[in-house]
Amino acid sequence: MLSTLALIASSRRHGNTGQLTDRIARELGVEVIDLAGLRLSAYDYEHRNRGDDFEPLMRHVLGHAQVIFATPVYWYAVSAAMKVFLDRISDLLEIPELRDEGRRLRGKNAYVVCTSVCEAPDAQFLGAWRETFSYLGMHWSGVAHANCRDGLSAARLESTASAFAAQVRQALPAAGPP
Repeated sequence: MLSTLALIASSRRHGNTGQLTDRIARELGVEVIDLAGLRLSAYDYEHRNRGDDFEPLMRHVLGHAQVIFATPVYWYAVSAAMKVFLDRISDLLEIPELRDEGRRLRGKNAYVVCTSVCEAPDAQFLGAWRETFSYLGMHWSGVAHANCRDGLSAARLESTASAFAAQVRQALPAAGPP
């Protein structure tokens, strides 16, 4: 089984969130997948969107014990591309032949990497993640946040990325099978 995978969704792939995510990924030696570069259709109650990139992406995600979700904080919420991805997880709960795959999310460690113009991420922003992970049976395992009100300084980038990478590395042995 693979260890950790990062999923990023931002309007600026190489903006603050992208820089932080890439720095963390380099330290951990993990793959970063840009959700905005994939063909992910919005959730559809009739599931007419099954030919897009969601199901192959999820098969890849499910091969990892830990998943890092990276997004800027936009209006107290996740980016549009991350919201589409999260909404599509419903497919794994509703489509009969995908339900076993959906159950494989249980027990995975889930992390959030985010940037904003505040000292800390909003409680409702983090609460939405905690509730989502709890509903899916995933373990809330931590958050890395950088205040970018005045830009993302090299010192803040390094300290935040190093501390978070250490936290992710430490949790890996306890992650267990997918």
